[in-house]
Amino acid sequence: MLPDAPGSAVLNDGSSLPLIGLGLYKVEPADTTRVVADGVDVGYRLLDGAAFYGNERELGDAVRQTGLRPGAAPQGELRVASKVWGDPVMSYDQTLRDFDSTERDLGFAPDLYLIHWPRASRDEYVNVWRALIRLREEGRVRTIGVCSFNETELTRLIDETGVAPALNQIESHPWLPQLPLREFHAEHGILTQAWSPLGRGRLMADPMLGRIAQTHQVSVAQAILRWHLQLGGAAVPKSTHRDRLARNLDLDGFVLTDEEMAAIAGLESGERTGSHPDSRQ
Repeated sequence: MLPDAPGSAVLNDGSSLPLIGLGLYKVEPADTTRVVADGVDVGYRLLDGAAFYGNERELGDAVRQTGLRPGAAPQGELRVASKVWGDPVMSYDQTLRDFDSTERDLGFAPDLYLIHWPRASRDEYVNVWRALIRLREEGRVRTIGVCSFNETELTRLIDETGVAPALNQIESHPWLPQLPLREFHAEHGILTQAWSPLGRGRLMADPMLGRIAQTHQVSVAQAILRWHLQLGGAAVPKSTHRDRLARNLDLDGFVLTDEEMAAIAGLESGERTGSHPDSRQ
C-alpha cells in the first residue's frame, strides 16, 4: 500500500498546492521519463521543473504517459511548475517569449510559472513579474511565484504591482532555516517552498538528526522533511530512486517533539549548499 501524501497548502490565488513536490533539478533528460513515472506512481502530484534544467521536453513526454491531466483543480491531477531563467536577456517581452518556449517544450502550459532568480543587479525583476501577472490575467497560467527573493525584493514586487507571489522557493534546510524570511512570507500570504530541502544530502550524516530519525524509525530525509512541514512550509526534494521517492512522501505517521524541533534549530549555521541569490547577475 502506498503512503498518503502529506497534504496541500491553500495559496493566495485560491488554488491548492501539494506540500511535497518532486524536484527535477539535475535529473538527466534520459532519466526524466522514468523518474517522473515512478514519482507519479508513488503519489507525487507536483512536478517542479524549469527551463534551465534542460529536461522540459522529457518532462512533457513523461506527463503525457501518466495519463493524468496537468493543471489546477480536479483533485488527483498533476501540477507542473516551470521557471523563467533570464539569460541572456531578462525583460518583460523576453519573459513572454520564454513562456511560449516552455509551453512548446512541455507540449502544454505549466500550471505554475516562477521567476528563477531575482538578478537584482539587472533591475528587471519587477518587469518580469508584470509579465507573469499578464500571463495569469490572460488565463495562460494558474499560479505565479518567485524563487530566491529576499524581503526587500518581495516588498518591491508587492508595492509596485499590488500582487504578492503565491510562493517563494528558497534554499532552506536545518543549516539555513531562513526564519525571518519565513515570517515575512506568513505575514503576506506567501508559501515558503524549500529547494535543496535536504542540504543536497550533506545533512544525512548529522549524528543528531540520525538519532531523531532512529527514534521515529524513519530516514533522516523523512525527519528533515517533517521539520519543513512543522515550520509551516513546503519542499521539493529530489531523488532518482523509487524507494526514496516513496519514503519522502511518507511523513504523516510521526511528529517531531518540541524538544526535537529545538535541537534541529541548533543546527543553524547559515551555510548554503547552492548559489547565493546575489551571485546571479
